[in-house]
Amino acid sequence: MSTLKPITIYGHMVAPNVSKTIVIIRELNLPVTILPWDLSRAKSPEFVKINPNGRFPAIHDPNRDITIWESGAIIEYLVSEYDKEKQVISFPRDSDEDHFARQYLHFQMSGQGPYYGQAFWFQNYHAEKLPSAIERYVNETKRVTAVLDKVLEGKEWLVGGKCSFADLAFLMYQVTVGKILGDEGYDASVESPNVAKWIERMKERPAVALTLKERNEAWKAVQLQKQQQELEKQ
Repeated sequence: MSTLKPITIYGHMVAPNVSKTIVIIRELNLPVTILPWDLSRAKSPEFVKINPNGRFPAIHDPNRDITIWESGAIIEYLVSEYDKEKQVISFPRDSDEDHFARQYLHFQMSGQGPYYGQAFWFQNYHAEKLPSAIERYVNETKRVTAVLDKVLEGKEWLVGGKCSFADLAFLMYQVTVGKILGDEGYDASVESPNVAKWIERMKERPAVALTLKERNEAWKAVQLQKQQQELEKQ
């Protein structure tokens, strides 16, 4: 691994899909260069050349001279390319566990990420308050969390008795639930105790702890910048 060239990741740390990809890279002990492009640059001509869809993240792996975008595809690439032998956070290819882990990754991509993201968007950034939209996505956030809580009943990890890319893919969106459901009086330890314990187990992992720390610092910087911009308008 020491002879590998750093993988470049494009995207701001505050974005869950960016930070979850960084966690996977670090869990695999791969060298990485993070280019913290501001979210406003996602549609810029220079980034659209990298990802035609104009969404973060994207990675470039100079070891194969390949560029991949879409966080789920990036995760599948990373574990297929760099976790084939040790299977640190994955499973033998074509095993039952391998298929189950990919199943949960796709659930995260299609179920958790879009719903949680839309809930946060309509609560905080949409030009007008749309109670029906907020209600829909808040309810979906609750539903998906309840699904995960049921799946985790009686076990520590989603697949195979170990922390895998399936678990780690959910983390960065799941830790936003407190912000999304804060006004609902939501108590994760009561409403979804299995999920709450699962998140705490992941937070104990060095790669996760480091990435969460950096993400929190990046979020504070973004909020400070936003406050300064609002003051300048006054």
